[in-house]
Amino acid sequence: MSDEPITRLLQQWRSGHVEALDQLTPLVYEELRLRARAAFRAESKDHTLQPTALVHELYGRLAPANVNWQDRSHFYALCSRMMRRILVDHAKARNAAKRGGNSHHVSLDTEPSADSANHEDLLSLDRALEKLSSLDERKAELLDLQIFGGLTFRELEEVTGLSSSTLDRDLRFARSWLKTQLSAV
Repeated sequence: MSDEPITRLLQQWRSGHVEALDQLTPLVYEELRLRARAAFRAESKDHTLQPTALVHELYGRLAPANVNWQDRSHFYALCSRMMRRILVDHAKARNAAKRGGNSHHVSLDTEPSADSANHEDLLSLDRALEKLSSLDERKAELLDLQIFGGLTFRELEEVTGLSSSTLDRDLRFARSWLKTQLSAV
């Protein structure tokens, strides 16, 4: 399907035509589910939040948003960032609950669960991306869009407007930096 209908509907939605969201949803829903599944690659199989639920929560946050949509790529890039925030918030809430939250649970287990480890991995990744963002915001954004949004190299070119050589160089550097940061944890 051509990108024009999506861009047109985004512009109509931006202009206040609420019914445009109803028309847009079936055009982007499956792609958002694929991107949500990509965001779950590092998550455990028994994660309490599933890709479909992630997309639904994303829609809940998007519907009231007042965003100046530029085009399809801009839409998916913003959705990717929002998915990351939702996953990180979910992981933080789960870790807080496991550390006691509002209860007085005492565990005799000495080994952390796989679910806990995956939440910690996600939080470590989030912290590393935040650190990279403070050093080089563009490189952090590229990783964010690729890891959490599943954007392809071509889509990254469209979203960022970077040349393929610059994009390739930035991604290679950012991945190497991220690998070093995560191996130090």
